[in-house]
Amino acid sequence: MADLNETARALVAPGKGILAADESTGTITKRFDSIGVESTEENRRTYRDLLFTTNGAADHISGVILYDETIRQSSTDGTPFPKLLEQQGIIPGIKVDLGAKPLAKATGETITEGLDGLRGRLEEYRELGARFAKWRAVITIDGDHIPSEYCLWTNAHALARYAALCQEAGLVPIVEPEVLMDGGHTIERSFEVTSRTLHAVFTELRDQRVEFEDMLLKPNMVLSGYECSEQASDQQIAELTLKCFRRHVPAAVPGIVFLSGGQSDEDATARLNTINAMGPHPWEVSFSYGRALQAPALKAWAGDSAGVAAGQEAYLHRAKMNGLARSGSYSPEMEEKVAA
Repeated sequence: MADLNETARALVAPGKGILAADESTGTITKRFDSIGVESTEENRRTYRDLLFTTNGAADHISGVILYDETIRQSSTDGTPFPKLLEQQGIIPGIKVDLGAKPLAKATGETITEGLDGLRGRLEEYRELGARFAKWRAVITIDGDHIPSEYCLWTNAHALARYAALCQEAGLVPIVEPEVLMDGGHTIERSFEVTSRTLHAVFTELRDQRVEFEDMLLKPNMVLSGYECSEQASDQQIAELTLKCFRRHVPAAVPGIVFLSGGQSDEDATARLNTINAMGPHPWEVSFSYGRALQAPALKAWAGDSAGVAAGQEAYLHRAKMNGLARSGSYSPEMEEKVAA
């Protein structure tokens, strides 16, 4: 569908990327706990309002992934959040999965749930203003036997069913198979598991008639496990990430929007920059960051109305830095200038 391809390409427009503001209530409660703020519905609305009303953000942010609660909320002036974003030229999206649950007969592995009733929920979200959706599968690395082929293919099948339903409903699916970097595994092990994951995902997407031109991929970068004694350099990360994705991601896919995972905000920006500096690539290489865009803003705001301006400034700075990384134009010195 032409409109889906147009939306997908707009989401990966040059110099822009996606803000993931789709934290579940449980996740954002943990974030609020870290700054001593109670996680009430109004506090969550106020914080999202801070992000969504930041002047200039639309120069670097193409879309925002919302949570079920958030897509139904409004700005302080009464404007529904999806409409507020659209007025700025930012495309509203929605997280539609119901989270990872233990996978039957696979100790230590998970399957993402939420397919039951999804067709109806997608129709409702479309009416509420969403133009794209996101579904996250979680793949754990643990020793030589996890992930199992059973886990990889079960999650790939669910991702493909979700993506097909999205395209049927007129929404661009963001397909997110996240290989977690928790653990002491090497970057070579990460490369092997990410390769297996992407192979399964694109086999299932093809089998379930998903149009590659009308979707985006939200994957992990290929990294050393966070507890690994040998941490790969940004250059090694970029080289192995590109090697993996060139082998497994069809050129028909308009864009890859990397997740930040457990990376620091500056690491996520620097690594995206290194990857783009090695271009051109078959697809647009962008970002769909949550914590790596929001952490400084959350800390600056600290739940205080007097901190709104500082929070917006911190968010805008990270958006700008990642926008520069889209073309390989970022450098760490840019952080120092702002800090000074």
